[in-house]
Amino acid sequence: MVESRYNDGRAGIDAELVRRLIRSQFPQWGDLPVRPVAVDGWDNRTYRLGDAMTVRLPTAAGYAPAVDKESRWLPVLAPSLPVPVPRILARGVPGEGYRFNWSVRGWLEGESANRGPVDDLPRFAVSVGEFLLALQRIDAADGPSAGAHSFHRGAPPAFYDGETRAALAALSGLIDTARAAAVWQAALAAGWQGSPVWFHGDIAGGNLLVRDGKLAAVIDFGTSGVGDPACDLVIAWTMFSGESREAFRAAVGQDGAMWARARGWALWKALICLVEFLDSDPATAAEHRRVIGEVLADHDLSG
Repeated sequence: MVESRYNDGRAGIDAELVRRLIRSQFPQWGDLPVRPVAVDGWDNRTYRLGDAMTVRLPTAAGYAPAVDKESRWLPVLAPSLPVPVPRILARGVPGEGYRFNWSVRGWLEGESANRGPVDDLPRFAVSVGEFLLALQRIDAADGPSAGAHSFHRGAPPAFYDGETRAALAALSGLIDTARAAAVWQAALAAGWQGSPVWFHGDIAGGNLLVRDGKLAAVIDFGTSGVGDPACDLVIAWTMFSGESREAFRAAVGQDGAMWARARGWALWKALICLVEFLDSDPATAAEHRRVIGEVLADHDLSG
């Protein structure tokens, strides 16, 4: 991760607020410098605290439950995973005008896979697949069942049926909505029959850290939980293609129904984002249009 002062103050959170929270609740770290990081997610603001820690603060009420969930479960998951995940060092509470629980974590070295060089993308895809399989093997008996806290990742994609159909209507004449509707219908029909397992919920380039060209860590378990892991396969179309996609597919080894639901998850997100950015951000819209095309082509091949 790279330090920056980019966009400090978003969601009413800035470095000065973080300094006040640290000084009031964890005075042992009160003299350490606080600096924003460049690779900053939407759900949370992240700040570097000294050289070895970060501070993570939810930006809205809907994201706040993830703090307690990650604090509870990341220490349980970490020993069984092949690469590091965030280490929780302290849990903060509301204060200084800030309304939510927050956390202090250990700093993880590496760059976002969206920004850092990957030496061998097919091998990287296999590493991501191996991470997911290791996560799925962890005992899920007491884990948090998929629901609102995971934004319904891990649940049937039917939760987003209304959003998906509204997006299809909005994009009529702009994409092949008949083929897209067939992909969505196939996802709805491919019910999950397995036992619930752990899923990450947002396996994407921004949450995969790269060091020396290889997968170094996985971050942001805010949408994690226990349920159907199909949502974790979306990266097959968002980051991988060709040989790397086939390597990922072989590594995770899932059945056709799992891939049908995964295509549904990828399609839902790409559709609603294309609608959102169609007129305001042509470059982002083009990327979501690309994902839609990749998903439709993959569905055609699967038939």
